[in-house]
Amino acid sequence: MRTTIDIPDELLKDAKRKALEEDTTLRQLVIEGLQLRSHAPKSRQKIEFPIVRSKKPGTLHLTNEQIYDILDSDLLDSAGH
Repeated sequence: MRTTIDIPDELLKDAKRKALEEDTTLRQLVIEGLQLRSHAPKSRQKIEFPIVRSKKPGTLHLTNEQIYDILDSDLLDSAGH
């Protein structure tokens, strides 16, 4: 759907710069920002984290799914929820 919004000039410049740095589009940045704020499910490609082994006491051993759960909960916490 098309829509028109007013964005402060500096914010728009920063967003365009960020899109270039991340090799993405302004449209994609806006979509991701709205998804974060609206809690809409975000499609993302999951990656396999490398296995790290440590013999230090107190070392956590987490599965990839547990790591993604932590990352998802941190995103919600940082969004003020």
